[in-house]
Amino acid sequence: MDMRQLRYFVQIVESGSMAKASRQLFIAQPALSQQMARLEEEVGKPLLLRSSRGVLPTDNGSALYHHAKFMLRQLDQAISVARHDTAALSGRVTLGLAPTSNCQIGLPLIRHLRQRLPGVMVNVVEGLSGHLEHMTRVGQLDLALLFSQKAAAELSVEPLLEEELFVILPRSSTLVPPDRTALTLQEVAALPLILPSPGHGLRRRISLEFDRANVLVDATAEIDSLPLLMRCLADGMGATIKPMAAIHALGNPQDWRAVQIADASMSRINYLYALPPQKLSPCAAVVHDELKLLIRRLVESGEWQGVRLIEEGAITADDEAALRQQNR
Repeated sequence: MDMRQLRYFVQIVESGSMAKASRQLFIAQPALSQQMARLEEEVGKPLLLRSSRGVLPTDNGSALYHHAKFMLRQLDQAISVARHDTAALSGRVTLGLAPTSNCQIGLPLIRHLRQRLPGVMVNVVEGLSGHLEHMTRVGQLDLALLFSQKAAAELSVEPLLEEELFVILPRSSTLVPPDRTALTLQEVAALPLILPSPGHGLRRRISLEFDRANVLVDATAEIDSLPLLMRCLADGMGATIKPMAAIHALGNPQDWRAVQIADASMSRINYLYALPPQKLSPCAAVVHDELKLLIRRLVESGEWQGVRLIEEGAITADDEAALRQQNR
């Protein structure tokens, strides 16, 4: 087995067709089929299911695909480093961010890294937390900022900060009087709320607090797209419950209000995940540290509001309680 065969195999799985893969790889289809036959012979198991509709991986093929993706990414990083001046750090790092996190730190991070690490190519992948957790588990991300303490047991993980959840609505909205700085759960439940769907981790966190208070909460709409949700709010359709970072989604934070919830401690922990040290590339290790420094700077300067840093090795009783609540 060689890396060329693995690259061919990965392309076939992603193309879903031998013909499409042969065009992408610029190799004749019979030669590609021959390479896959040799790979299957060496593995000793069928890796691909061929039909008139295309090609799908078998269970063994799916397992090989995920490991091959990781190996190829590591190889590409090694080649990228080897081709550049070793005095200047270079390579590729893939970072997963949820939409609200991306709103707050995406642009500052790219600016920061372009200045500090101009030779490093950062691929920021935005996605819902469940999808990012899956990508993290199968090795498709070097780093990820997630909201679950148990997203990927085999990866390094550390709690970075705690985000408070607020009632978010346009500053022009008449749903909440302008002099109100906090609302009770009962008052929040009476608002026309637009929330993520029940399968979303944030929705489960919200429902947990309302259930504990024995307050019935219902959504007038369920939207898992942050930009669309915020546009609906801007159009006067209601309010939502989000971390304060959400007010940056449409690029005009001054047009929004973030109202506290008075009678419930509603928050979520942000965890930084990374590949184990022996698998983490030098580039990813540096980006990991720069990301932590940037987050600290944004919080301490007041640019990232509604959050509290969790100091390394200093988990308090309140932090432990928040962890237990979030992971139930």
